[in-house]
Amino acid sequence: MDHHFYMGEALAEAEKAFTLGEIPIGAVVVEGERIIARAGNRRETWGDPTAHAEIIALREAARVRGNWRLTGITLYVTLEPCPMCAGALVQARVKRLVYGAPDLRAGAVDSVVNLVENSSFNHQVEVISGIREEECRQLLKRFFQQLRRDG
Repeated sequence: MDHHFYMGEALAEAEKAFTLGEIPIGAVVVEGERIIARAGNRRETWGDPTAHAEIIALREAARVRGNWRLTGITLYVTLEPCPMCAGALVQARVKRLVYGAPDLRAGAVDSVVNLVENSSFNHQVEVISGIREEECRQLLKRFFQQLRRDG
């Protein structure tokens, strides 16, 4: 799999979220080598606390597949998932998570806690981190700088 390419697609979704005034996080779901779902954050737009890029993309992937079990898929996301999203990855039986930048405040994969590789759960998710990390980090940094400036 071309992790660099698919993370670029997730970054494109993050850029779309940025233009909507959303925290710029993007995600794509890949089955085989085909993107079957894509999303960016929409919490502000939809007024929905669960409208994280990962959740929206997983919902769309389940709709496309006609099954909530997303075995065999890879989720690419620009920022390390939070506890809600990490839990959704486990519940959906996602095979692999590839993320860009760590989330030192709320990351539930490597930074604060690791929910996706916890052997107490009935499923574990393979993790690859740091793909296009600097680009992912810079996009978030630019967003928050603009937010403070426009304040």
